[in-house]
Amino acid sequence: MPQDVRFDLPFDTPVSEHLEYARARHLRWVWEMRLVRSREGFEEYKSWDLPQAAARTYPHASADDMVVLMNWFSLAFLFDDQFDASQPDRADRIAEVARELIVTPLRPAGSPPRVACPITLAWAEVWNHLSRDMSLTWQTRFAASWGRFLVAHCEEVDLAARGLEGTLGLDEYAEFRRRTVGIHHSIDAGERSRGFEVPAQVMGHPVMERMRDLAADTIGFMNDIHSFEREKRRGDGHNLIAVLRRERGCSWQEATDEAYRMTIARLDEYLELQARVPQMCDELRLDEAERDRVRMGVEAIQHWINGNYEWALTSGRYAAAKEGPVATAELAGRGSVDDLLTV
Repeated sequence: MPQDVRFDLPFDTPVSEHLEYARARHLRWVWEMRLVRSREGFEEYKSWDLPQAAARTYPHASADDMVVLMNWFSLAFLFDDQFDASQPDRADRIAEVARELIVTPLRPAGSPPRVACPITLAWAEVWNHLSRDMSLTWQTRFAASWGRFLVAHCEEVDLAARGLEGTLGLDEYAEFRRRTVGIHHSIDAGERSRGFEVPAQVMGHPVMERMRDLAADTIGFMNDIHSFEREKRRGDGHNLIAVLRRERGCSWQEATDEAYRMTIARLDEYLELQARVPQMCDELRLDEAERDRVRMGVEAIQHWINGNYEWALTSGRYAAAKEGPVATAELAGRGSVDDLLTV
């Protein structure tokens, strides 16, 4: 099955020593913030094991920062699941909440949300911690990446609401997936997790820009493969395997094989560019301290490629079969048991 598909990744990424400490505090926070509203929803959320994802993608974060990063993961993943195919008008509410999530980093930290629901209240609190001690340059870069991701999410929901989720061609879908996967700001958060910032001239260099795009493609395509069974149950056409099968008229297995090949091609191109990082540093005449920050920036990308992959292999979020209220919700076109967009 797709969740069992393995990739040979050339990265050894650590797991945070603070996983269990942060997990306990995070799960209590999720319940107290009403990001889950039912026992069934809470049990399903725990099966996703997002704390493991955060511990693998941000392995050098402090214990307290690890809790904040886990909290951020929860609201992002749970918001992603709020669309209900049986209620197309819900797309308007999602867009309203998304706008609030977008503008939160553009207001002074600690500002209360103007659109109040569990998701926005949680994000206001998380951003207050996440932005702390980071420069305005970093905050602006993060906000731009975060905003592009949320706009793309709304576009995806709007297509689904209009019954057009299966209409994107392969090239169009690949570009769209790069935005919906939300990796650019997730890599940015890797800087926050270790208290450094990649030099601005490096962030604007074509090598780094392309590396980040290829990392997003690699992770997005791997995620499409591992989440395929879940999305197929929900009737979600925004998946690389589904796009390939429709466009090429091939079998599901042939589409899966091609999705795998495309993923490896993106990863190989990423690795070729990563090998050019020292040359880029020479070109920009970086000093040793700046080169060290670049090294950590590259590690942040590696942590995401490998950490997300290792988590996806075992996460209950992508399990091949579901039971009870979760199965009922998915078969009805919903990604979440609980409604988190109302007060």
